[in-house]
Amino acid sequence: MVVQQWRLRTCYCIPWRNFQGLCSRRIHFFLAGTLGILGGFSTAFNSRAYNLNTEEAENLAKRQTGVLIIKLAEGQKMPQPSKNSTDKMVYNIDAASPDFHVQNAGNLASLTEKKFPFIGEVGLSAILVKLEGNAMSSPTYAADSSVRVIYVAKGSGRIQIVGINGASVLDTELKAGHLCVVPRFFVASTIADGEGLEYLITATQPLFGEFTGETSVWGALSPQVLQASLNLTPEFEQVFRAKIKKSTILVPPQD
Repeated sequence: MVVQQWRLRTCYCIPWRNFQGLCSRRIHFFLAGTLGILGGFSTAFNSRAYNLNTEEAENLAKRQTGVLIIKLAEGQKMPQPSKNSTDKMVYNIDAASPDFHVQNAGNLASLTEKKFPFIGEVGLSAILVKLEGNAMSSPTYAADSSVRVIYVAKGSGRIQIVGINGASVLDTELKAGHLCVVPRFFVASTIADGEGLEYLITATQPLFGEFTGETSVWGALSPQVLQASLNLTPEFEQVFRAKIKKSTILVPPQD
């Protein structure tokens, strides 16, 4: 259970409480405003609970006429965030050194509990993918079977998502501001347009299974199993396996 509040320049978000883990969906209630709990209780109850007289109790419950986001009065200021809290709860992943870089393709930076303890406390991880123009992020899946959420920060491109039965479930354009959800066990791949593409992936853990490169799931199969699974000739199986080892998760544009 946590109390949340945030600011938008001259606006302020009324505090509200989240309850997680009580059921399969998020539940919250507002502490203040026209949807706040104070207005639901009678003046007599509020007066007795907060040790106020009748006029004070009515003023407490009804003075705020805003709902969720309210505009601050002229000259009214909110306290500045504590630097100590900011350092513990804010991480500049955009400025972090990439964990993976491919020339002419882009880079990938992951954020885990080891680098940023707070993100582990909320049960998340993050990966920032920066693709150069016409580069590709090859197909991946969440190795821990978690749901992935993709937010496009810059640029544009295309995403394809394949479901567990081998069916294409999404083939669409991506633009800055788009939010895309990749269900568990689904495989996703992106290609940037000429201007490039930057997006952030959040998941439980940054553990992604790859279909290309040294850690490819195809490469882990024996030649006989791979041949039988894809109905390949021994000669083409060797070609395919060699191509896999030379590829990477980030693919430069084709010549």
